[in-house]
Amino acid sequence: MNHMIDPLSPAAHDRIRTLLKSCGRRLLGIAGPPGSGKSTIAAAIAKAYPDDAVVVPMDGFHLAQMELERLGRASRKGAPDTFDARGYAALLQRIRTETDATVYGPYFAREIEEPIASAIPVEPDRRLIVTEGNYLLFDGDWARIRPLLDETWFVATDPIQRDAWLLARHIAFGRTPDAARAWIDTTDAPNALLIDATRVRADWTVC
Repeated sequence: MNHMIDPLSPAAHDRIRTLLKSCGRRLLGIAGPPGSGKSTIAAAIAKAYPDDAVVVPMDGFHLAQMELERLGRASRKGAPDTFDARGYAALLQRIRTETDATVYGPYFAREIEEPIASAIPVEPDRRLIVTEGNYLLFDGDWARIRPLLDETWFVATDPIQRDAWLLARHIAFGRTPDAARAWIDTTDAPNALLIDATRVRADWTVC
């Protein structure tokens, strides 16, 4: 998806405009496997609707590396239990209800592989909040997320293309080709199977 010139289709624009016609603030969730293009689509929405939209990604709720190591989950970073799902739901609830003041969300810095707190301001005049991530349609603690969203999209990308984008991304952020391949095979690919199973819960599929 990173290589697409315009990742937003006419149908996507129609759905966004319908959301913006509603009164009050609306939350749009974009789900999909690692490397499917979720962040590219979210960024394109923010660029196309600069006066209304802001992106608050799920990735800001990665547990810190030191906590993952304490829990023995560092080798599975990116799996469902390596995020603060309840904290994510709590922030989305605040964004829905606290529209009279700026609400701050966290940002995940891939350069250091750590979340940074209070890095994304959601100002009162923002009417469309776009949140993207792997587990928006998942079970367990993640089930708190879906009721907070007005609409959900699932990004379905060709697995071969998705694999190529993931490999390039991991290498760009410092992994060797062999390490990148190993991470995809042991972490990204198993997670993708779990996420693909949630596709039927989305309101709309982006292909």
